[in-house]
Amino acid sequence: MSDLEPGAAPAPRARLRALLAAAPQAGPLVAPGAYDALSARLVEQAGFDAVYMTGFGTSAALLGGPDIGLLSAGEMADNVRRLAAAVEVPLIADADTGYGNALNVRRTVQLYEQAGVAAIQIEDQVTPKRCGHMSGKEVVALTEMVGKIHAAVDARRDPDLVIVARTDAAAVDGLDAAIERAHAFRDAGADVLFVEAPTSEADIERVAAELAGGGPLLFNWAEGGRTPPLSLARIGELGFALVLFPIATLLAATAGMRSLLATLRADGTPAAALPALPSFDEFTDLVGLARLRALEQRYAG
Repeated sequence: MSDLEPGAAPAPRARLRALLAAAPQAGPLVAPGAYDALSARLVEQAGFDAVYMTGFGTSAALLGGPDIGLLSAGEMADNVRRLAAAVEVPLIADADTGYGNALNVRRTVQLYEQAGVAAIQIEDQVTPKRCGHMSGKEVVALTEMVGKIHAAVDARRDPDLVIVARTDAAAVDGLDAAIERAHAFRDAGADVLFVEAPTSEADIERVAAELAGGGPLLFNWAEGGRTPPLSLARIGELGFALVLFPIATLLAATAGMRSLLATLRADGTPAAALPALPSFDEFTDLVGLARLRALEQRYAG
């Protein structure tokens, strides 16, 4: 937890389920993307009720590389653990393809659950996968993915752990196939359905209409991706319960660092950029130094 004090908040998994259940009336649950513990904490401090650990951002942060399946289940689960420990709000985490077959999916679910995740997202691409908004994707057979979902459901120990099932079939086999897969994923026990990368508002409307009533739907507002950038109000009208903004924080951090480094390169010092940055004391407050010092004093007697 953010201040390292145990047991202060209700169970994040139960809270996530309650938020998803309330979404049709309260409006979609918004989960901005985070790629490390600091960005997760900033999402929470901004007042959002959930955080999404982006695989795209995790690949960029840990490897400085693209989202093409280079990270292992263990590396991703380690990042989950750091993010979950930094925040009290529910953490929804990308688990790519589950990192292998149905048995690998079982182990991945166990690793993520032990790490503290509230929801785990698994997709139907072949291994190695690609970012959902890249070209050249391939998907596994429907029967294989259904088996993976069964494995994920069986592997969880906490029944409140949310299984998010994503299909990338729209870009490969068309929207009809993607919707068919989503129905099959629901029948296999998935809690949230995620049809990735519809390319028009008409396609988004079809997804919402044809999957309505079968449980929460996820909309991926992928910044700069292939899906039209609808307003949050429109997304809510269509009935989506959960909206991801996966890489805005990553892009903003990249822009900020580029700007600062350009100033440092040009001027020899970062002095001209400092007025726009958090002060040293402001930053140490942000990361919880005052509370940790209080704990330190308590334990010192």
